[in-house]
Amino acid sequence: MPLSLQIYNTYTHQKEKFEPLVPGFLGMYVCGPTVYGDTHLGHLRSAITFDIIYRYFLHKGYKVRYVKNITDVGHLTDELNETGEDKLQKKARLEQLEPMEIAQKYTYQYERIMEVMNVLPPSIAPRATGHIIEQIEFIQKIIDAGFAYVVNGSVYFDVAKYADTGNYGILSGRKLEEMLAGAGEERRELKEQDEKRNPADFALWKKAPEEHIMKWNSPWGVGFPGWHIECSAMSSKYLGQTFDIHGGGMDLVFPHHEAEIAQSHAGHNCIPARYWIHNNMLTINGQKMAKSLGNFITVDEFITGKHLLLEKAYSPMTMRFFMLQAHYRSTLDFSNQALQAAEKGLERLLEGYLFFMSVIPSESNNAVSMEEIKELEKKCYQAIEDDFNTPVLIAHLYSGLDLRTALTHHNKTIDESTLSALQNLYKSFLIDILGIKMEEKINTAQTELLHQLIDEILNLRYEVRLQKNFAKSDEIRDRMLKLGIEIKDTKDGSTWKWKG
Repeated sequence: MPLSLQIYNTYTHQKEKFEPLVPGFLGMYVCGPTVYGDTHLGHLRSAITFDIIYRYFLHKGYKVRYVKNITDVGHLTDELNETGEDKLQKKARLEQLEPMEIAQKYTYQYERIMEVMNVLPPSIAPRATGHIIEQIEFIQKIIDAGFAYVVNGSVYFDVAKYADTGNYGILSGRKLEEMLAGAGEERRELKEQDEKRNPADFALWKKAPEEHIMKWNSPWGVGFPGWHIECSAMSSKYLGQTFDIHGGGMDLVFPHHEAEIAQSHAGHNCIPARYWIHNNMLTINGQKMAKSLGNFITVDEFITGKHLLLEKAYSPMTMRFFMLQAHYRSTLDFSNQALQAAEKGLERLLEGYLFFMSVIPSESNNAVSMEEIKELEKKCYQAIEDDFNTPVLIAHLYSGLDLRTALTHHNKTIDESTLSALQNLYKSFLIDILGIKMEEKINTAQTELLHQLIDEILNLRYEVRLQKNFAKSDEIRDRMLKLGIEIKDTKDGSTWKWKG
């Protein structure tokens, strides 16, 4: 299918037409979770953003290799100065477990929650600890190129030397001189003890102290990899030295993604990704939601309603829909009022979707035209291809619900081919691309309404069977089955249940 996609590229700071490296194929790398704590709502913003992108390329017929890593080593408690305890090791010490038990526990939790949120799994989910050899080899390339140095068993990237190439700060817009001028007193006081030539240099490999558990042998001594080198090593292993899209949250633009570009340019003499996509943050009262800030709501708390900030429990699809109502590059502030509005809006769309899927086609002089459906489809594609503008897409899907009013109150009809086009449109955009799935119990009122709607469809089907139009009866049954509703005919009448 043809693609007219425009993407805002953080690397060039402008919106650009997307052109894949290889026609029909897409390579995408997204920075995944650091698995030392509960999955919270802030994690979902990135997961859902790139799930939409992944789904859209699949919808357009692309063969996609989507890589989302698991960070299970290298994140230290003091990330600014690259000192302190590994966060996984600290959590393991507090819970009296092995670090890999912590990694496994929270990786499984993250994957379970992604499934609940209807986020498709990536093609590959590599773990940093499973790619130590690749990281060591990458570091050696950077050393050989003259952009890294070894000090007392640690290896640091020489930012000042790399900055001489004119490429440093191209993603974030930061200048080395400004960074050095802005170094605080605390940072200067540490300078005498610091092994770095320059405060802006970052660790590629850190010598492990005796008490450090997570450590490996290397040409420079026993230690562990720095945070940034992990993604460079894993993305190049599975996607090649240059690939299509690199993604993550805006908080990763600096230092993480800036460091990735520097490492890859130094080691491979190329920029790793052609398009850099960054989602904005989920905030609470204007402040970023994060584990480090202690203001987060876990996904499990959200679903059960067991958090002081929540007025009630919300369904997973309510949260997904809430996030899609804002553009991925806009900040999204959490509130119960906004969630409840999203809940009602989602209910309206799902009711419309179920109605369209259950309509029985017929022909008349007062019929919905195929041109109306094609125009709506064109608007939907224009929205999603304008930098994945989900709020505009949703607005178009709402406007399409006017057809429901026309069919129920204005005596309009719709023929079979036009109905099929309408059904495919809503299935493609609402279900396949936006990733909304039917939930058996969203809330009591909605469940009751859905049950009434299904019963009404069974009544209409009963009338069709009285007319001995068994082909149409079977067609209605099969359509309902596609929606996950199984109808069974008995001598006492027809019954239904949710499939599976």
